[in-house]
Amino acid sequence: MARGGGGGCCPQMDLMRSEAMQLVQVIIPAESAHLTVSYLGDLGLLQFKDLNAEKSPFQRTYAAQIKRCSEMARKLRFFKEQMSKADITTSPTQLNETHLDFDDLEIKLGELEAELTEVNANNEKLQRTYNELLEYHTVLQKAGDFFYSAQRTAAAQQREMEANQSGQTSLESPLLEQEMSNDPSKQVKLGSLSGLVPKEKAMAFERILFRATRGNIFLRQEPVDEPVTDPVSGEKVTKNAFVIFYSGERAKTKILKICDAFNANRYPFPEDVSKQLHAVQEVSGKISELKATIDMGLAHRDSILKNIASDFEQWNHLAKKEKAIYHTLNMLSVDVTKKCLVAEGWSPVFASVQIQDALQRATVDSKSQVGSIFQVLNTKESPPTYFQTNKFTTAFQEIVDAYGVAKYQEANPGVFTIVTFPFLFAVMFGDWGHGICLLLATLYLIIREKKLASQKLGDIMEMMFGGRYVIMMMAVFSIYTGLIYNEFFSVPFELFGKSAYECRDPSCSDATTDGLIKVRDAYPFGVDPVWHGSRSELPFLNSLKMKMSILLGVAQMNLGIVISYFNAKFFRNSLNVWYQFIPQLIFLNSLFGYLSLLIIIKWCTGSKADLYHVMIYMFLSPTDELGENQLFSGQKTVQLVLLLLALVSVPWMLIPKPLLLKKQHQQRHQGHQYAMLQGTDESVGAELGEHHEDAHDHEEFEFSEVFVHQLIHTIEFVLGAVSNTASYLRLWALSLAHSELSTVFYDKVLLTALGLNNIFALIIGGIVFVFATVGVLLVMETLSAFLHALRLHWVEFQNKFYEGDGYKFAPFSFALIREEED
Repeated sequence: MARGGGGGCCPQMDLMRSEAMQLVQVIIPAESAHLTVSYLGDLGLLQFKDLNAEKSPFQRTYAAQIKRCSEMARKLRFFKEQMSKADITTSPTQLNETHLDFDDLEIKLGELEAELTEVNANNEKLQRTYNELLEYHTVLQKAGDFFYSAQRTAAAQQREMEANQSGQTSLESPLLEQEMSNDPSKQVKLGSLSGLVPKEKAMAFERILFRATRGNIFLRQEPVDEPVTDPVSGEKVTKNAFVIFYSGERAKTKILKICDAFNANRYPFPEDVSKQLHAVQEVSGKISELKATIDMGLAHRDSILKNIASDFEQWNHLAKKEKAIYHTLNMLSVDVTKKCLVAEGWSPVFASVQIQDALQRATVDSKSQVGSIFQVLNTKESPPTYFQTNKFTTAFQEIVDAYGVAKYQEANPGVFTIVTFPFLFAVMFGDWGHGICLLLATLYLIIREKKLASQKLGDIMEMMFGGRYVIMMMAVFSIYTGLIYNEFFSVPFELFGKSAYECRDPSCSDATTDGLIKVRDAYPFGVDPVWHGSRSELPFLNSLKMKMSILLGVAQMNLGIVISYFNAKFFRNSLNVWYQFIPQLIFLNSLFGYLSLLIIIKWCTGSKADLYHVMIYMFLSPTDELGENQLFSGQKTVQLVLLLLALVSVPWMLIPKPLLLKKQHQQRHQGHQYAMLQGTDESVGAELGEHHEDAHDHEEFEFSEVFVHQLIHTIEFVLGAVSNTASYLRLWALSLAHSELSTVFYDKVLLTALGLNNIFALIIGGIVFVFATVGVLLVMETLSAFLHALRLHWVEFQNKFYEGDGYKFAPFSFALIREEED
């Protein structure tokens, strides 16, 4: 059997312990390996070990199959992108075992990809041509309006230059003008270019053209009324239609290069009117034909995608499942004969029968002549940690695991966190009005959890939904502590009876406790409502909550120390019981346990003793008389004894444990050769195995390192006892802050608005009160109290016993793959 951590002193069903684990070996025939791993994935109770860690992914047996699975996954991602673009959703069908073979699916996906790629390529070509024709049609319309007017203007300029001949040229005159002046008989033929240029580039386009041609062009631009689809980018762009008149091939070459640089699309424009009309009709006809063709192509593409969508989830699950199977098979060791595969992994002890049943079914279904062999291995490795959780306990366990995963069969703080975490939160958040608001919001998440679980939620909503039961417990405890504090949005109520105090005479004011006399028994549950609004409210509540914080803190730290005892007992570590648990318990309770006792005695007796003075002079002047600060007879003697015990417990923690560890190590090393001759009893053999292992570690044992480690641990505990107790005062501080903020919002916002006797002021005041309550008290204060409760558990509570250096049980499970998909 695998090492169980500390024997069997505790029952396997202990809620505080993780499941008992075992290292198993499975020898699987090659012909049934794929189906066997598939059945084990359905079971989800075996964590495979990688027996080929020294090999790269490309050197492993099933690298080719994984490459095929990756290619299939790529094709499925391509289909999903195409469906997303076409606004086609996949059918949420129930995932059943498909009868489609893996090889057949691979062929089918390849055919569908090729067909869809071809359809998309044709559609892209047609769409580009269609967009070009639309732009051409726009150019024909816009350019036709001013082409001839521009041509007449250019001809007039030409005639003027021919009539105005001059033999003188200058650098300022345009080149065209110089050329015509040198050769008056030369005939100038003007060329033209037309097209569309992005509107944002139009000014720069015009400026560069004039600079490049030295003004020897005539440019006309006109904005297009609506954005057009660019043939190249496929995006909607606002453009200007342009016509350029130029002279000479050199100018044309420059203009063409500038058009290309500015992404100006050029289109031919016939000079003849009849040709223009014919071009417009021809382009319009082609646009209609292309539109019909494109629509048919899109309809064909949509039909392909709809067929894919109906089976997409099934195919996607199968592809991921096959890839996971081959990844797992690559972790198995192949026998030299290549006829069987050897697997090793961790499984819970209770799962042995289920795993063997899965192996038997795989053998029968694969029609293998040889069955798989299942056997348990002995090992010294530390097993993974596995806690069985449900939807209620999962979030609490995640809170603990975020600090660190428990060591194998170490006491699990998650069991106590279910109660202590929401309770400490509620101590800081206590207001039963705010608690009801939190509870209503959480009940909405719980009632609709099936529907919300299948929806895509935002990050914040996802966290709230995952922790809905934690928030529910926080809300319930907040209602409880709110009833104790007697606060409903900071307003007290006489829910459990009348106040114990009444006014002495009719002139008594409600805003003060002066003149109040006790007329009946104490208020039965929680804080008497008469304290709220009185001059003594803050001193009374501060004293109450501060002392309560210390009591709760000392109680939780004692719980942590007691759990460390059960850990030591479970792992049969007597040194930790005698030289860690006992001195820690004595030290903490000699000081802060005694302080807690004094608080309770003072509450019960109504004494006026100053506890600050008592605790300070317990250290500074332990032999002095207590005087009026004496709470019980013999207090001075008790304090001397407790102080002595606290002083003794420090070297008790520090010195004996390292010395005894050194002595035990020397004894094991010296007696090693004799220990191997002992009996064959399994428990003795296991014990000797541990001694044998320790003997090999003899050279690594350093007394100085052990002593320094124990010194650090002792100093940390002694100083931590003080700092951790002080840290619990955050319960008092945050509770006070929450109460005072709630009072400010109620008094200064809501009551002020009511006092104005104005409906508009009342509406505005009500809105401000609601938003302040929700935003500050129900959101920010909830988050603040949550984080402080988290800190108290991680640092002040768990450092007393929790190592948290284990690793999670991560079985091969198809259910986990489906959760990752969701």
